[in-house]
Amino acid sequence: MFKEGSLPAETVSRLAALARGGALALLLLAVPALAQEAEAAPVPNKGDTAWMIVSSLLVMLMVVPGLALFYGGLVRTKNMLSVLTQVTAVASLAMIMWVMVGYSLAFGGDFNQFISMGKFFLAGVTSDSTAATFTDGVVIPEFIFVAFQMTFSAITIALVVGGLVERMKFAGLMVFAIVWLLIVYYPIAHMVWYAGADESTTGLIFGWGALDFAGGTVVHINAGVSALVGAYFLGSRIGYQKEPMPPHSLTMTLIGTGLLWVGWFGFNGGSALEADGIASLAVLNTFVATAAGVLFWMLCEKLTGHNGSLLGACSGAIAGLVAVTPAAGNSGPFGAVLLGAVAGFLCCLFVMKLKPKLGFDDSLDVFGIHGIGGIIGSVGTAFTMLPALGGPGDPAEYVLGAQLWIQVKSVLVAIAWAGLGSAIAFGIAKALTGLRVSPDVEREGLDLGEHGERAYNY
Repeated sequence: MFKEGSLPAETVSRLAALARGGALALLLLAVPALAQEAEAAPVPNKGDTAWMIVSSLLVMLMVVPGLALFYGGLVRTKNMLSVLTQVTAVASLAMIMWVMVGYSLAFGGDFNQFISMGKFFLAGVTSDSTAATFTDGVVIPEFIFVAFQMTFSAITIALVVGGLVERMKFAGLMVFAIVWLLIVYYPIAHMVWYAGADESTTGLIFGWGALDFAGGTVVHINAGVSALVGAYFLGSRIGYQKEPMPPHSLTMTLIGTGLLWVGWFGFNGGSALEADGIASLAVLNTFVATAAGVLFWMLCEKLTGHNGSLLGACSGAIAGLVAVTPAAGNSGPFGAVLLGAVAGFLCCLFVMKLKPKLGFDDSLDVFGIHGIGGIIGSVGTAFTMLPALGGPGDPAEYVLGAQLWIQVKSVLVAIAWAGLGSAIAFGIAKALTGLRVSPDVEREGLDLGEHGERAYNY
C-alpha cells in the first residue's frame, strides 16, 4: 500500500500494530458468533409440541371421566359416587405431587439407578427448557414432557382403586396414595425410562435394554400387583361369593371403555414423543390389539360355557389395550393383534376360572386384567420385535433369547418392587386410618357413609 521508505519506521510500526489489533478484534467478535451458530440448541418442532399437548389431554380423558365411569358402572348403585370421588381425588393428588417432587425423583437429574434428584418444585424448568426425544437433535418443551408424564402417574394410582372399591376408607386411600407414589411409582418410572449420563445413573431396567414403550411395567404391572396386595390387606367385601354383586350400569362401563380406548391413542402414540411414523404405528396397534382383545375374551366366554357378554367385551378391550402398551411402537400390526388375542383369552380364563379358586377379592379385576395383561404384553414384546412377525428388530442383530430374559427380569423386578412397596404403603395407611370402613357403612354404601351424598336421587 505504501511505497517503501515513504513513511517513518515508527509510523509504519504503529500502523501495523493497529492493523493486527483490528484483525484480532474482528476475529474475537466472529468466533462466538460462529460457535453459537455451530452449537445452537435444537428448537422444538411445533407439530411435535402440538401432538404432545393433545396426547396429554387424551390421557387425562382416560382418567376423568374414562376410568371413573368404567369403574363406577361396575360397582353397586350405593357405591357409584364413592368410586367417582376416589378416582378424581387420587388423580388430583398425583398431579400436585408430581410437580412438587414426582418429576424430580423420576426424571429430575442424574443420581442413581433407582431415583433421580433435582428440579424439586420444577426448579429450573422454564418455557425455554427442553426434553430429549428418541431422535438425536429433536426435542420437545420440557413443560409438556412434565405434563405428559404427570398424567401417567395420575392414571396409575387411579387404576389401583379398582381393587379396593366398596370397602376402603377415603382417608386410608389418600394416605396410601401419598406413600405409594413416593416409594413405588416414582422409582419404577425412573428405573424403566430414565437415561442417565452413565450406567450408574441410568435407570436399572432401562440400562438392561428392556422394551417398555408406554408403561407395561410402570403402569399396568405396577397397578395390578398393588391392587392385589390391597385386596389381601382389606379382605373380601361382605357377601363376596355368597350373594350377587352385579354391575349396576354396564351402559356407564361401556362409555368408560370407549373413553379409555380413545384416550389410549394419546397414551401409546404420545409415548413416541414425536409426531412421526412410530407414533402412527402405535396408534394403529392400539386399534387392532384392542379389537382382538374384545373378540377373544368373548370367544373364551363361549368356550367356557357362557354367553358372549358386554361386560366381557369391555374387559377384553382393556386387556388388549394393556397388552399392547409396552409393544405399541415395538411391534408390527399383526404382532399387536396376536398380543391382544392372547391377553383377551388368558385374562378371561384367569378372571373366570382361576380367581374364584384363589379366593381373593380384587373387586374390579385390576390384577386379572392389568397385572396379567401387563405381564403378557411385557414378556410378549420380545416376540413382537421379531422381523418374522413384522416387528422392527434387526434380522442380523436381534436375539430373541437374550431380549426375552431381559423382559422377564424387568417384570420380576416390577412385581417385587410394587408388591413390597405396596405392602409398606397399605401398612402405614392401616396404622393411621384403620383402612376399612365399618360393616354398617359397607352395608349402607360408601356414597352416604363416606361422602354424605348419592350418585342418584330418584
